[in-house]
Amino acid sequence: MMYRPLFILLLSVCCTTFVLANNDRRGGRLLFEDEFNSLDCEVWEHEITLGGGGNWEFEYYTNNRSNSFVSNGVLHIQPTLTADLIGDQSLMGGYNMNLWGTQPADQCTGNSFYGCERSAGGGGNVLNPIQSARIRTVNSFSFKYGRVEVRAKLPIGDWLWPAIWLLPKSNQYGGWPASGEIDIMESRGNDPGYAAGGYNSFGSTLHWGPDSTHNQWQRTHETYTMSNGDNLNEQFHTYGLYWDAHNLYTYLDVDANKILHVNFTGESMWNRGELNGSGMHNPWSSGTYAAPFDQKYYLLINLAVGGTGGYFPDGQGNKPWSDTDPHAINAFWNAKGNWLPTWTSSDLQIDWVRVYTH
Repeated sequence: MMYRPLFILLLSVCCTTFVLANNDRRGGRLLFEDEFNSLDCEVWEHEITLGGGGNWEFEYYTNNRSNSFVSNGVLHIQPTLTADLIGDQSLMGGYNMNLWGTQPADQCTGNSFYGCERSAGGGGNVLNPIQSARIRTVNSFSFKYGRVEVRAKLPIGDWLWPAIWLLPKSNQYGGWPASGEIDIMESRGNDPGYAAGGYNSFGSTLHWGPDSTHNQWQRTHETYTMSNGDNLNEQFHTYGLYWDAHNLYTYLDVDANKILHVNFTGESMWNRGELNGSGMHNPWSSGTYAAPFDQKYYLLINLAVGGTGGYFPDGQGNKPWSDTDPHAINAFWNAKGNWLPTWTSSDLQIDWVRVYTH
C-alpha cells in the first residue's frame, strides 16, 4: 500500500493531474485521481496490438486521437472503422499492417495472437475492421487494497464491449489467470432485449485458476440490470470496487448497492475452487486466503468489439458470426449494414477515475 507524508504531491504532465494525496472523501486517503482535463499519455499508456485481447476480438488497439481523446473534461474511447483509415480494398487484401514501431512510445505492446503484424487476406480473413483504444496504468500506478471509483457512461451499439478492470502488476503467482484479474464492469452495447444482456446491464467478475483451462470465473461472477426501463447510457454512473485482505466487492453508484461480493476469510481460493485432488500444483500455497488477490494491480479501460471467446453467445439475437467459424471476422464485417446503424452512441465516456486507501 502506498503512503506519503501529510501533504499533497501533484505530478502534472500535459495539464492532466496525477494525484497522490491526503483525502478522506471516501473514508480513505486519495492515492490516484484523473479528472481528464486532458489525456496524459505518461499516466495512461496505450496498448498497441492487433491481438484481439485473447478472444480474437474484431478491433485492434492503437494510440490515435480519433479513438481516445478528451472533450469538456470527459475521456472518450471511440471505435472507428479501419477502412476509414486504409480503405475498403486494403482491409480485404494486399495490405500489411505493421505495429512493431520504432520508438518506445509507438512500439507494439503485445505480439500474442499475431498482434504486432498482420496482412489483410491472411487465412482468408479481412484485417481487424475496427480501430479502438485500450489504456492502462501499468507503468505509472498500481496498488494493493483500496477503493476504486470510475464515473462512466456506457456505449450503445451492437457487439460493443466496454470494460473497466484491473490486472496484476507482477504476475506473482504465474501467468493468466493464476495471478488473477478483477473486472469491475463489463457490458454489451446491444439492445436491452439481447438475451446475454445489453446496455442496461453489466457484470463484475474475478478470473482466477491454476491455468487458463481451469479458470474459476463462474464462481465469482454477478450481473446487474437496471430497473424501470433505465439504461447505463442515459447518464453517468459510478462503478466502484472495494478491496481489502478480507473481502472484495463491486457496486454501482453507492457502496450499499453491491454487485459481486467475495469473502476471503474462512477458506483459500484453492479450496473455493474445489481443486484439491485435481493433481495440479497450487500456485497460491505461499499466499494468503485472498491469493491471488493479495498483490498489486493496475487499471485498464478499453472498448472491444465482438470476438469468438463466447462473450457474445452463439444463437442469441441477430449475431452474424459463429464462434467456431474460422472466418467469423468476415461474417461480422459483411453484416456492417446491420450493426453499424445501431452505433448511435458508440463511445465509452469516462468523467473521472479515483483510487483511495481502504
